[in-house]
Amino acid sequence: MRHTHTKHETAAESVNMTPLIDMVFILLIFFLVTASFTKESGIDVDRPTAQTAVREEQGSMIIGINKNGEIWMENQKIDLRAVRAHVEHNHAQNPEGTVIILADEDARTGLTVEVLDQVRLAGVTNVSIAASKD
Repeated sequence: MRHTHTKHETAAESVNMTPLIDMVFILLIFFLVTASFTKESGIDVDRPTAQTAVREEQGSMIIGINKNGEIWMENQKIDLRAVRAHVEHNHAQNPEGTVIILADEDARTGLTVEVLDQVRLAGVTNVSIAASKD
């Protein structure tokens, strides 16, 4: 006896890939929505060390101050007079957000204090200054 395959038998053996593709897209969307993106100040800074430094969760705004006295925020060099406006704008979008000032070890202390003052004048009370643990 000879057995022949018909078109009906081969069609029943094929696998429907649509549900699998749908599931992959749902997982992709889920991971994109739940991913947390880190914000950077835009410059590399040598942080001062402190024995009491603690690990802080990611701040919503990071302001970098390098040893040359440049202030960086969101990969842009900004003037001291513009710090308050930038912080107010970002704080309006995220009222629960925190600010981390990432000042270089050799940065002028007066400039760091002035930036801290501008951040507080913008209405942000949760401000931290970054340091490395000894």
